[in-house]
Amino acid sequence: MKLKTFKLALTYTMPICAGFLFLGISYGFLMQSKGFSFVYPMLTSFFVFAGSMEFVTADLLLEPFNPLHAFILTLIVNARHIFYGISMLKKYANTGKIKPYLIFGMCDESFSINCTTRLPDDVDKTLFMFFVTFLNHIWWVLGSTIGGLLGYVIHFNTKGIDFVLTALFVTLFVNQWNESKNHNPALAGLFSALICLLIFGPEGFVIPSMFLILLYFLTDKKQLARRVECR
Repeated sequence: MKLKTFKLALTYTMPICAGFLFLGISYGFLMQSKGFSFVYPMLTSFFVFAGSMEFVTADLLLEPFNPLHAFILTLIVNARHIFYGISMLKKYANTGKIKPYLIFGMCDESFSINCTTRLPDDVDKTLFMFFVTFLNHIWWVLGSTIGGLLGYVIHFNTKGIDFVLTALFVTLFVNQWNESKNHNPALAGLFSALICLLIFGPEGFVIPSMFLILLYFLTDKKQLARRVECR
């Protein structure tokens, strides 16, 4: 059963492997271009395992030590995982000793697979979630390590390589825009970022804009609840 479960998890994670290797290699190159050895992206990917935040960490490590700023920025960037965790409470309820690792390793892609995949009766669901989480973790660490190592032997102008994360978010934004009929959340994000950019400048607009977006969602949720009650 373990072998069958592993093969099934491998099948589901192979498309993610391609994306993680590309982004991980880009991250490894980015870290190497900023003067870090391959050990940094390898260990960061293994112990932090927060893709978008790892790209941000590349600059945080070079800035004056400000733990409060780093904590708030990390919390806001990865706040979506709070909602992921809440929705996975039942699935993780009886997972035993591997539960802490499932919580630690829950990225967007692992959440999508573990939350939506309908498994055959002869497949261990807990073991499947573990293999999915573990494999996605390995793909990211592998890509980051390869990128860090290739940075020693392949030399090119890395200016603009950190734009890969921006390009990824733009792609996700466009995809969500096309799939969703309600564009209010997207517009709220755009206007919040624009307003804060004008007020706080390019160096300090991220955290205020995140707070504005969070405030919008909290307000919108209350209004939605009121409309439901009126009905």
